[in-house]
Amino acid sequence: MEINWEDGFTIKVSVDHKNTVLISANKEGLLSLATQLHALANEEIGSHIHYDEYNSLENGSLELIIEKNM
Repeated sequence: MEINWEDGFTIKVSVDHKNTVLISANKEGLLSLATQLHALANEEIGSHIHYDEYNSLENGSLELIIEKNM
């Protein structure tokens, strides 16, 4: 699966004091995620996208894995 990013994207994943996951992103980040989720929807069951601060997320972000099932 090809992972494409819009120029200038920013995405951060965090958890608040109520254990709620927050994904915050600028316009380019949201468009990038939308494109990647669309691509993932067309992949085999078990396919996944792994995001972390070392390859795509802002510093201090929590790791995020999105997997296709069923």
